[in-house]
Amino acid sequence: MTTPDRIKSVKVLTNGYYAFYDLHRPVYHAYAAAHLPPEEAQIAVGMTFAVVENWTSVVTERHPARWAWSHHTRTVARRCGHTPTAIEVTRLLHDDLHMTIDQIATVTGTDRAAVLAHLVAADRAVAPHRRRPRPRARPSVSPEERWRNAFRLRTATA
Repeated sequence: MTTPDRIKSVKVLTNGYYAFYDLHRPVYHAYAAAHLPPEEAQIAVGMTFAVVENWTSVVTERHPARWAWSHHTRTVARRCGHTPTAIEVTRLLHDDLHMTIDQIATVTGTDRAAVLAHLVAADRAVAPHRRRPRPRARPSVSPEERWRNAFRLRTATA
């Protein structure tokens, strides 16, 4: 590789790292702050990005965002002494940190369908008195219409 080509590829890698850092750091910090005291949250995020700073090895991973998120959640879990499930993590990101499904998928490196499945599972795990209200089918409709309404409710996307 000639020197100008090498400089260009280093710039691309550097810019890629900074773009990743700018996009993910606020969420990583908010997630850590939800589990740890402020100083510990800063340390956990710093530790994650110290590892991610070796960007050339991260981008060789099949799913760089998934790899980095997994590393971050393990770091936070070690520091707080609790390892939440993927469902608990998704619920926290969606309900407490007010992230959209697409934002969660981007940050965690999972597909949108998995995020939706985790949110549905989180809704089912919530106590019945705290569940989100479901629209009810109109009374006095035919059994076929009730079935169609129920099917529509179960297949609707968030």
